[in-house]
Amino acid sequence: MDKFTTLSGVAAPMPLVNIDTDMIIPKQFLKTIQRSGLGKNLFDEMRYDDNGNEISDFVLNQPAYRQAQILIAGDNFGCGSSREHAPWALADFGIRAIISTSFADIFYNNCFKNGMLPIVLPQEQVDILMDDARKGENARIAIDLESQIVTSADGQEFPFQIDPFKKHCLLNGLDDIGLTLEKVSSIDAFEATASQARPWV
Repeated sequence: MDKFTTLSGVAAPMPLVNIDTDMIIPKQFLKTIQRSGLGKNLFDEMRYDDNGNEISDFVLNQPAYRQAQILIAGDNFGCGSSREHAPWALADFGIRAIISTSFADIFYNNCFKNGMLPIVLPQEQVDILMDDARKGENARIAIDLESQIVTSADGQEFPFQIDPFKKHCLLNGLDDIGLTLEKVSSIDAFEATASQARPWV
């Protein structure tokens, strides 16, 4: 998993509330267990018409936002079913951070396991960042995970809270497998001792 330290870039405005995981990645794309390749189907029913053509006024189809790495979202982002394909699709598209007033719990935790940073800020601060995002390439938002600060395009700083363990994992690029591999020497020592004590196992 890639480390997350700092990020500066264009943010896409998505002010809709209650964007659920079926909107993020519709159910017909859940057949794969691969994390890659889902970005093209991110927000599929909002991005494409019935013939598969791009809907030009959808935010991620607009030239300014095709390379967006940040989403500024409405309240309760990621609600609905617990599908992990939702953060997979966002990450595969290139989204590294999402800022909202609130997230569904399972989606929120799944973001960290996939190298994305979900940030909760008060409504008035999200509104400022939403206005920045609407300026497209004329405004860039910066995120510093170590100092836990989001900086708006005009330099306003908004501190955010994050669980220290989740912060450690993101800063060091550690998913569940990475965390386990940190203990590999202890695991090897235990297995060696256990095999001597119980050679029949």
